[in-house]
Amino acid sequence: MEELPMSPAGHDPQGQVKQQQAAGVGILLQIMMLVLSFVLGHVLRRHRFHYLPEASGSLLIGLIVGVLANVSDTETSIRTWFNFHEEFFFLFLLPPIIFQSGFSLQPKPFFSNFGAIVTFAIIGTFVASVVTGGLVYLGGSMYLMYKLPFVECLMFGALISATDPVTVLSIFQELGTDVNLYALVFGESVLNDAMAISLYRTMSLVNRQSSTGEHFLMVVIRFLETFAGSMSAGVGVGFTSALLFKYAGLDTENLQNLECCLFVLFPYFSYMLAEGVGLSGIVSILFTGIVMKRYTFSNLSEASQSFVSAFFHLISSLAETFTFIYMGFDIAMEQHSWSHVGFILFSILFIGVARAVNVFGCAYLVNLVRQENQKIPMKHQKALWYSGLRGAMAFALALQSLHDLPEGHGQIIFTATTTIVVVTVLLIGGSTGKMLEALEVVGDDHDDSMSEGFEESNPRYIPPPFSIGASSDEETSSSGSRFKMKLKEFHKSTTSFTALDKNFLTPFFTTNNGDGEEE
Repeated sequence: MEELPMSPAGHDPQGQVKQQQAAGVGILLQIMMLVLSFVLGHVLRRHRFHYLPEASGSLLIGLIVGVLANVSDTETSIRTWFNFHEEFFFLFLLPPIIFQSGFSLQPKPFFSNFGAIVTFAIIGTFVASVVTGGLVYLGGSMYLMYKLPFVECLMFGALISATDPVTVLSIFQELGTDVNLYALVFGESVLNDAMAISLYRTMSLVNRQSSTGEHFLMVVIRFLETFAGSMSAGVGVGFTSALLFKYAGLDTENLQNLECCLFVLFPYFSYMLAEGVGLSGIVSILFTGIVMKRYTFSNLSEASQSFVSAFFHLISSLAETFTFIYMGFDIAMEQHSWSHVGFILFSILFIGVARAVNVFGCAYLVNLVRQENQKIPMKHQKALWYSGLRGAMAFALALQSLHDLPEGHGQIIFTATTTIVVVTVLLIGGSTGKMLEALEVVGDDHDDSMSEGFEESNPRYIPPPFSIGASSDEETSSSGSRFKMKLKEFHKSTTSFTALDKNFLTPFFTTNNGDGEEE
């Protein structure tokens, strides 16, 4: 019998067959875990069991299967299919999640709280990163924990400041929480991811090069350029898509497939364009989602609108569930450094302190310039502090730090981050329902009715981010007065943009004349 020829690369066909079988088994296990996660999530929702949210259940499934794979000494060729690759996460799993976040934003509660959301997500994340990094460095200097260089501490502070409250938000929806509290948590988490990635990359750049004061100033400028450039790229792609769908005449029945295919491709075009020119794809695709929902979506036919809405919701749900499974399995399979438990314990304490400085400090600034009936109540501030879970973004950046930092340091940060992710997702996520009941924010509709008052008086009116106004008996300092004057200018620019959107942008980019209600 004639022998099978060897392949050009020197691999025998039998080995290739075994690799294909291993790939089939690996993919089959992933599909089985996805099915199990969705079924478990349905059962948990049906019985209103909030102690184990869907995201926590998916993470737990991944952890259990990973432990079993270690115990059973599963073949290496199969286990490699479960390794968490940060490139795969950032290029394939994260884009649909971020786009859906921007695409599903409810305009009225989001823009009525836009100033507060930006304050928490931009200023607050920066403060939390610096406070976390500073406390970790101080703890190391006082020999309370393993000492890392200052810039590496700031890198850890940046990556661990990325919040992922998908678990909290799902419970918020099920229990019926205040719409403005939901908008704050959701809006902060969307912008927070982009901010955390930009900060981490900035600190990584400083760590690789000489960090003189002049150089650090250039890095800050580079960060601002990257953020502004990414936002401009995302908005530009979104507006381009709106004009294409407005004038190309694709909203006919026989062109529905082409219409949907083009709509689906634009978000990835935005993401890859930004990444290809050295900008942030996360920021770009987020703003593409916001612009495409506001302007492009209304240019689609009704059938295409239904399809793309369901499609992006579907793939984002699959990506989120798969990410938590993927993450849980990899946590169980990776090598961890448990020789510095003090670093882990103090890190958990420090991120709680930094989160408190972020939330309560930013809430104080926001309330300083809001009217009395629009201030963020303390119970909402506590809920916002409690909802700062860490998830896939922090884990992916920690995995990236294994390549960016010396071997020992990257391993310590990775172990600390995975521990924090598991603790926050399983313990804090599982206790969110009780937290909401204890704070008495379930079914709270005071601020919602306030927002409805604005909307009823003018359906197209977007309330200013910071409502300017205070009682006549309040005494303010000269610095506070100057601060309020700047906010008044910001308020004028906001109302001007509302008029610009209604009178120019909406008629120019959509088939509407600007008189219809916001979605």
